[in-house]
Amino acid sequence: MVPDQMWAFVRRHPMVRQAARSIRVHLPRSLGGIDRARVPPRVRQFELSLPRRAGAAEIGPATLNVTASGDLWAPRRLEQAGLANYEPETLACFLAVLEHARPGAVLDIGANVGIYGLVAAARSHRPVYAFEPTPELAATARHLATINDLPLEVVELAMSNHSGTASLRLSSNSDASNSLAPGFRPEFGRVRVRVDTLSHWRERAGAYPAVLKLDTETTEPDVIAGGLEVLRQFRPWVFCEVLPDRGVEERLMALLEPLDYTWHQLSDELPCPARNVIDGHGPTPDQRMWLFAPTPPTDELWERTREWRRALKVCEPG
Repeated sequence: MVPDQMWAFVRRHPMVRQAARSIRVHLPRSLGGIDRARVPPRVRQFELSLPRRAGAAEIGPATLNVTASGDLWAPRRLEQAGLANYEPETLACFLAVLEHARPGAVLDIGANVGIYGLVAAARSHRPVYAFEPTPELAATARHLATINDLPLEVVELAMSNHSGTASLRLSSNSDASNSLAPGFRPEFGRVRVRVDTLSHWRERAGAYPAVLKLDTETTEPDVIAGGLEVLRQFRPWVFCEVLPDRGVEERLMALLEPLDYTWHQLSDELPCPARNVIDGHGPTPDQRMWLFAPTPPTDELWERTREWRRALKVCEPG
């Protein structure tokens, strides 16, 4: 193996990755050694506090038991910061929409380890599906649903504008940056994954989507293009990450303009006003999520969002 191929092999396989790190702890830095304090645990295990809105019916557990590989990005961030600091503007509006939207399923597309899907399963009685093509992340999401006894169905599938297979680029920056898009991030390897359109999957599954969350690392327009029939027929509320300077904004606007959705950039500002232009440059680098609303959000929805924000503030780590 050449060095790049060897490093890709190490990064792709968790057991090999952990063994390599254990060896590097005992090496001098001149030979690639690393500081012991920077080595993640083999397994990360902690309880994650979940929000409860004042006055809402008590649904689901107060906490999630999180047990995952020590070097996965989302569990590490959640252990350090809790849900209070994990996209709180989006999570609060997401929870409010779960209470507001018509009956139907929640689809977490680009789920990583399934945090949005797990929260939806814990705080609603809706069918919830988490779509994640990365095998290790899908297995983790499935494990978290099982150990917390939550009805989350994990679908190991990438959503796009076609059906078949494709190469998923495994990011060398973070497991949260894996993407079907060539050149999105520096990659250390690729894995062949199943691909389908939202419309085809919905027809096979017989689901009735009411809430979608899209975070697929710049391929969100492809997901929308493969689900236009779903948006026209079922009018789901859509939460969508929009990263700047990737040509995503123009494609999303072209797809959404005929569908009579309103576009709201989620931020600290409430209510979030409707925008005429979709722009990935958010108020802060962490605020890249947009709400595409099938009907103009009501004052009641924004007030529920405020209440969920207050509930999230107490979900600190530890």
